[in-house]
Amino acid sequence: MVVLLVIFKSYIYMFNKTAKSIFFFSIFLLYSCGVSKIRYFQDIPKESAADIINSTNFADPLIQPDDILSITVNTVDPAASEVINSGNTPKPTGGVNVANNVGQQLISGYYVDRDGNVEIPILGKIKLAGLTTLQARETVRKQAARFFKEPAVNIRYANYKITILGEVARPGTYVVPNEKVSLLDALGYAGDLTIYGKRSNILVIRKLADGKSRAVKFDLTKKETLNSEYFFLSQNDVVYVEPAKAKYMNSDTSLVRYLSLGASLVSVWVLLVTQTSLGD
Repeated sequence: MVVLLVIFKSYIYMFNKTAKSIFFFSIFLLYSCGVSKIRYFQDIPKESAADIINSTNFADPLIQPDDILSITVNTVDPAASEVINSGNTPKPTGGVNVANNVGQQLISGYYVDRDGNVEIPILGKIKLAGLTTLQARETVRKQAARFFKEPAVNIRYANYKITILGEVARPGTYVVPNEKVSLLDALGYAGDLTIYGKRSNILVIRKLADGKSRAVKFDLTKKETLNSEYFFLSQNDVVYVEPAKAKYMNSDTSLVRYLSLGASLVSVWVLLVTQTSLGD
């Protein structure tokens, strides 16, 4: 009986030792896989000091109906252009800004109507839809030159917004401070992907001029993403980060509950078997 007890204890010791080895090896594999899955641009060599990557050229966005433009005209006589500049009246809009202030914002600017025109005091109605801000600036400057001497015109988007949803730290609608916004910039505004974000499947949805929408998928683990014509985002683009399967597993409370119950039953069974054997 003593010999059997010694043999049983030896098996228990070997089992515990093996279980610990398997446990730590599993943790190592999970860690290695996790690090591999969350690393961006994995096909860029680690040894390369400076890897030359072909990137897409940025195209200036075109003004569209429903845009809000901040238009200012400066002259040698500030009082003369005050009427125009004061027309940038604040307008409420939802979402968050780049400083992550949640709630409504007040956006100042001139509204582009359905026909693509803006109504500016003194200058009248001017069509700006279909132009870049640089072209629109010159168009407004020529019109202002009819009323003012040597006017200086500045035009910027006041509501250039991007919506970011899914597995990011701070999902929401972001009003960005400039027109040149890349996919990486947008994800940076939203606090980057969470650990559950699927880096190989980032969806960008863009509304086209004909009213249709186009969906494009990106793989942030590949450097070819930087060369996509959709890498630079447009006004009103929607970015969606798909959750990985691990997210579903963790969110399935029934599965977690059953696994916990099963582990508890196995632990009780092992304890009973051990005590029974020792008692014999």
